[in-house]
Amino acid sequence: MNKVMKLMLIALAMVAFTAGTTLAKTELVIVSWGGAYTASQQKAYHEPYMKLHPDIQIINDDSAGSGAAKLRAQIEAGNVTWDLLDALAADAIALCDEGLVEEINPDTMLAPAPDGTPASKDFGDLLISPCFIPEIVYSTTFGYRKDKFKTPPTTIADVFDLKKFPGKRALEKKPVGNLEWALIADGVDVAKVYDVLGTPEGVDRAFKKLGTIKDSVIWWSKGAQPPQLLADGEVTIASAYNGRLFNAIAKEKQPIAMLWDYQLFDLDGWVVPKAAPHKKEILEYLKFATDTQRLADQAKYISYGPARKSSAPLVGKHAELGIDMKPHMPTAPENSKHVIVKNHLWWADHEVELTERFNAWLAE
Repeated sequence: MNKVMKLMLIALAMVAFTAGTTLAKTELVIVSWGGAYTASQQKAYHEPYMKLHPDIQIINDDSAGSGAAKLRAQIEAGNVTWDLLDALAADAIALCDEGLVEEINPDTMLAPAPDGTPASKDFGDLLISPCFIPEIVYSTTFGYRKDKFKTPPTTIADVFDLKKFPGKRALEKKPVGNLEWALIADGVDVAKVYDVLGTPEGVDRAFKKLGTIKDSVIWWSKGAQPPQLLADGEVTIASAYNGRLFNAIAKEKQPIAMLWDYQLFDLDGWVVPKAAPHKKEILEYLKFATDTQRLADQAKYISYGPARKSSAPLVGKHAELGIDMKPHMPTAPENSKHVIVKNHLWWADHEVELTERFNAWLAE
């Protein structure tokens, strides 16, 4: 073999090696909820990160609805295939208590705010578990048909006033939220709701108030149902996830308006499974995906409030509709004058018994 041929073979070998290493990407499996929510994460987090890190490929898995149960099964089988799980706060607390997800030190593992404020202070009270990294604040609130009332409903008490605001209601088929709203509508101060609900008399009071509209309620179990019930005119007032109502109002142009009074705040965020296949890489991704700008960017695609205080001023216009998203956030000052912050620890202790009571009450 002559010298020229040898050099050519060496060059070809180097090209093949380079191509092979270029194609060999680390695949991070990130589990979320699918639909518009995963799409917002793809645009705000995943795509920018992969552009900065060509060696990373993010794989979306839409199993978050049963994520806690599936993660438990993976860990029990000794075969964890997920790198990151998007979880509701209550599930995150349970998984952390069970030792199935990693603890995260926000001030050493997450990015500070642009002005240097540590992440722990930027997230503040939303850091409800040492394993949970908050992503968004969403709410279950109320929508109503604008064309059905001469005077629009403005308070949670109006939801329970069938005489002044006639028509059927749609409520989620579970006690969470409904019992809190019933007590507030019955005159209980929001600061005392969980104290009152923690007594037998308080539970009876909540169910009695809920009973005043029970015969006029259509119960829903999937997030797409209440906006559709409103759009079809089957109900005049419905509890719903604020993002679903935003979509019906802003995108579908339905004759629906928002009733924000005592919206129920809840949290969604990230947990890192124990024995995640690519722990080092996923922690690097998390530092990027939960920084101030990325959380603000997500609000361009969906009307959920960013969990960081420093992100709120950066919320801009919807990427497709071109409308200012600030007024549509559950955390906007005008919308959050009266809120209920879901007490996850309280519900962790009482949800089983109150769900049994709620189901029995429905069957009466």
